[in-house]
This record gives sequence, structure tokens and C-alpha cells, in this order.
Amino acid sequence: MSSSRNKIITLLVVLGFIAFLAWSTLQSQGVECQVCVQFNGRDNCASASGPGDAEAAETAHNTACGPVTYGMDDAIACNNKPPASKTCRRR
Repeated sequence: MSSSRNKIITLLVVLGFIAFLAWSTLQSQGVECQVCVQFNGRDNCASASGPGDAEAAETAHNTACGPVTYGMDDAIACNNKPPASKTCRRR
């Protein structure tokens, strides 16, 4: 009986730890932004979340530039160009 009780306690501790990790991860992602870019005649939009507007928008901008660029030079140029649109909201 003691062995099954220890297994249950261990399972509850593990589940509690997983729940804590999920909660703490979601808490730090308080803002979600959608950014659209236009680069070399191509358009793309992407969404990302982060702790603040700047971080979420930067990540979304970098992600949106990926499919419309070819190589590092294009990626840098796209990331330095202002987005065509940007919408952020608190989660």
C-alpha cells in the first residue's frame, strides 16, 4: 500500500510542476502582435507573443520577413524596414 501511495504522491508532484511551468510560461507572454511586411513585391504576416509590445512586435516582424527574403542581406534589409501594419493586444 505504501508503494502505490508513493507513486500517487510522485505523480501529483510531477503534475503540479508541469502546471507551474505552463502557467509561468503563459504569464510572461502578456502581449500578442501581428505584423505584416512588404518586401521586394512580396507580402507576409506573422503573429508572436512576448512580455511587452516591443518584444512581441520584433519577433513577429522577424518571423514575417522569413518567407519573403532570400539570404542574410535580404533578411537584414527586411527587418530594418518598417512594417506595413502592426497590431498588438494584451492577452
